[in-house]
Amino acid sequence: MTIRIKELLWIVFVGIGSTTYAQKSFKLTSPDGHLVTTIQTGNELTYSVDYKQENILLASPIALTPTTGSVEAPQVKSAKGKIQQIKQTIPSPFYRKSEINDHYNELKLSLGKQWSIEFRAYDDGVAYRFVNHSKKPFHIEKETVRYNFPDDLMATVPYVARGEDGNYESQFHNSFENTYTTLPLSELNKKRLMFLPLVVQTKNGTKICITEADLENYPGLYLSSAEGGNSLSGVQPAYPKTTVQGGHNNLQFFVTARESYLARVEGARTFPWRTMIITGNDTQLAESDMTYKLASPSRLKDISWIKPGKVAWDWWNDWNIDGVDFVSGVNNPTYKYYIDFASKHHMEYVILDEGWSVNGEADLMQVVKDIDIKELIDYAEARQVSIILWAGFHAFNRDMENICKHYSAMGVKGFKVDFMDRDDQEIVAFNQRAAETCARYKLILDLHGMYKPAGMNRTYPNVLNFEGVHGLEQMKWSPASVDQMKYDVTIPFIRQVAGPMDYTQGAMRNTARNSYFPCNSEPMSQGTRCHQLALYTILESPFNMLCDNPSNYMREPESLEFITQIPTVWDETRVLDGQMGEYIVTARRKGNVWYIGGITNWTERDVTVDFSFLNNASFRGVMFKDGVNAHRSARDYTKKELETISPVNIHMAPGGGFVMKLVLP
Repeated sequence: MTIRIKELLWIVFVGIGSTTYAQKSFKLTSPDGHLVTTIQTGNELTYSVDYKQENILLASPIALTPTTGSVEAPQVKSAKGKIQQIKQTIPSPFYRKSEINDHYNELKLSLGKQWSIEFRAYDDGVAYRFVNHSKKPFHIEKETVRYNFPDDLMATVPYVARGEDGNYESQFHNSFENTYTTLPLSELNKKRLMFLPLVVQTKNGTKICITEADLENYPGLYLSSAEGGNSLSGVQPAYPKTTVQGGHNNLQFFVTARESYLARVEGARTFPWRTMIITGNDTQLAESDMTYKLASPSRLKDISWIKPGKVAWDWWNDWNIDGVDFVSGVNNPTYKYYIDFASKHHMEYVILDEGWSVNGEADLMQVVKDIDIKELIDYAEARQVSIILWAGFHAFNRDMENICKHYSAMGVKGFKVDFMDRDDQEIVAFNQRAAETCARYKLILDLHGMYKPAGMNRTYPNVLNFEGVHGLEQMKWSPASVDQMKYDVTIPFIRQVAGPMDYTQGAMRNTARNSYFPCNSEPMSQGTRCHQLALYTILESPFNMLCDNPSNYMREPESLEFITQIPTVWDETRVLDGQMGEYIVTARRKGNVWYIGGITNWTERDVTVDFSFLNNASFRGVMFKDGVNAHRSARDYTKKELETISPVNIHMAPGGGFVMKLVLP
């Protein structure tokens, strides 16, 4: 890591230029000068934001209130400020690029002896966080987070899909999976919480993506429009007081009562970053690295054992293999078939999803009679394949240390932990503890049933994937009215800004708009085959699953060969074109090989891929694109060789896509 820190010898306040003089107003400007954040102190602490001389956020209050006791509240009136400029390079293994240029201006305000607040201004956004310096334990009673917008702007938001309107407690237990709703701020459902990230768009087209980063041992943030006006306000679940076991196969805990405070604080600590990613260009939004930049640096000294890769997955396809001489299901012959498939096609992992341990017992030491895990591990190791185990939240949490020790010693390489379905402080702390424990035993971790990532993949690089996405699993049960194609071209600009996702693409049964229907045992995708292929380039999943069954893949050898070659982590990423909710074209490089993928919503469209970013380098390549009848038979595609540096015009069918592989000398 290279770092350059330059203290700026000025701070704007009525013409006074001192870095430590107490002020009432402070201005922080982004390195390129386009973003200006004005922080006001007095009876309360507020900040406002201008972007390219457009006011995009009116003065909005922020506060952190401890319970009465030995820790004082932040002393806003006596604020003292200091600005510095930071330039550094951050290594980013297992990410969309191998390193990140991190350049920002930072204002640190002292708010008395025990508190400070930090603001950062990047060229593409603004973030702030509170810092406590007391060594004494205390509780956080309340946090004030508010976004006051200058007009009734359009917002694209994911509502919590569970619970009763007006009953926040019932909404706090949710899977963080839903499609997006786009409405003016004034028309948002005032009785339903929105989870992060979400996007607000100004009348000039500037997009503001709101999320949080470096979320550790603290409740997650929701937003609500309940207070009316052109504002969104933060809501957080209080600390659980009592819980009851239940839910899916007895693997969850439901909160039955909460404390009067949000969080317990053991001593000096930083709090999560409240983040606005701001840009007038949709492609820049999809390229943002702000969440990763704001996360705490890696706490793992050795990451050489962490191996991202492709996964042969059983659950989505319902173990429906054919052409074999045994009854498929949760048994050793079936998983050996999956292992042979993974080995033949150079895939790194096979996952044993739900069903290998006894249902209802929440005990990962109780294995069903038809599974011999050690036999499968040995069989897989002989074929250079590794085994990952699925684990429900309670089953993993109740005996985490012994489970990790036992299965690591046996040869298991990681866990997919599922059904947390909350983000109060208790669950957020569990995720960190799971990451730490797995790392000690050299186990990778896929956090399913999970809120959005907030930088944990930087702090604990063994956490490769997060769910918090309305992924392809939804097509097992969602009605035809669900528009997954629009969702697919929205998440790269919103959800993926927060980090990688367990979307689980790769369906070989593909349907045109009027042909899709939900089917649990033989599921299908909306949209074309090339749309599915392109998702392996568009979406980010270092631990990336092939959702369909081996039998279906082997009937489609061209698609299978192409998918299995695509890397899951990258040296470089560029979003070449796109518009949120409409389409996107993304290029990613690993070594000397580029992959370029594009997808569209249900609107057919033509796009042009310009290879100028290759600097006139020659290449040989291949392209899959929608066939002439893909609008009728979504499996229809054409494959062609590419040997040109001239721009290529490509037609995408409704719900369609394309993908290229370009090999440079």
